[in-house]
Amino acid sequence: MQELLFLAHRIPYPPNKGDKIRSFNLLKHLARDYRVHLGTFVDDAHDWRYLPDVKALCAETCFVALHPGRARLRSIVGLATGEPLSLPFYRSAVLQQWVDRLLAGGGVRRALVFSAAMAQYVAGKRPGLRRVLDFVDMDSDKWRQYAAGSRWPLRAIYRREARQLFRYERRMANTFEASTFVSEAEAQLFVRHAPEAAARVGYVDNGVDTDYFSAARDYPNPYAPEERVLVFTGAMDYWANVDAVSWFARQVFPAIRAQAGDARFYVVGARPTREVQRLAALPGVLVTGAVADIRPYLAHARAAVAPLRIARGVQNKVLEAMAMARPVLASSQAMDGIRTCPGIEALVSDTPAAMAQQALMLLSAADVDEYGRRGRACVLQHYNWTANLRRIEHLLEGAERPPSG
Repeated sequence: MQELLFLAHRIPYPPNKGDKIRSFNLLKHLARDYRVHLGTFVDDAHDWRYLPDVKALCAETCFVALHPGRARLRSIVGLATGEPLSLPFYRSAVLQQWVDRLLAGGGVRRALVFSAAMAQYVAGKRPGLRRVLDFVDMDSDKWRQYAAGSRWPLRAIYRREARQLFRYERRMANTFEASTFVSEAEAQLFVRHAPEAAARVGYVDNGVDTDYFSAARDYPNPYAPEERVLVFTGAMDYWANVDAVSWFARQVFPAIRAQAGDARFYVVGARPTREVQRLAALPGVLVTGAVADIRPYLAHARAAVAPLRIARGVQNKVLEAMAMARPVLASSQAMDGIRTCPGIEALVSDTPAAMAQQALMLLSAADVDEYGRRGRACVLQHYNWTANLRRIEHLLEGAERPPSG
């Protein structure tokens, strides 16, 4: 069995948020055909309990504690060196020594790097090592979006990070043998800004466990019988999610409640910030915090909402709701990386008035389940983990360029 180095910026377990869903499925898939050596950070104290689950899939591991506060202080070094702040944030002498020792043995001839910041560990000359970089998202563009919605001095810092990180992303795309993004749209965005890297850049779609996310099961109803529910699911300490639910609750939902008094907006997800918790004071808005299983909340909702105004890549919350055969009322940002499927585009809007109108339609439409069936059909057609991740193996085994589809 061939040896593989896998570097990830966050422990790929449990698969309960966007990046960890993709990295876990990558690890699980690759462990079938490779002896995987995993180097990663643990940035949540609760995640240390999952080390046995991860080690069971790996030949050798290196877990490094990452304390966000200390890492932010460390990232200030980037202001002096001119490098993007993300690099010193994820820099570790312990991890670098582990990587160097592993590669010095000569048995590891392939490396998969998950996220741009981890490329620094194998960025130098590595003769005989085939390197594939899964950018996932174009993170530099996300910092650009953050800057647009921030005030000084954060705006200046975020603009700098967008600029410096893109320069680094571009250099890595031209250094590694192949690079991938999470969707065709994301790859095309990057290539528009770095056209010289086009021959080395492709995409690998995410997947969904459609047996797990299935409306065919009998889920207990978490809602009161008289409620017609719109639901948002996601980690509620993530800036983009906080912005999305705050905007929807304050700018969109009051118009919905004015015409549908039994409408409810449920915010379902762990670690809600104070800003999110304050939304529960608004009429018809409920904030659950962490729940054991999000599927009942999706299965019994009238529709899922994904009103993200800051987004890059593919929103797993959208794919999971589609897999559960629920209509998804979303912003164009949230749907940017999702494959175009018949009937799905009808539920995309970006203004409060248009989104409220579509929500009211979904709350009262007799054929609302048809939208959900179209969504699940789209997921079944395009978002199979096994089929999609074979393309990563294709690259690791020496393909001249990423497959196109």
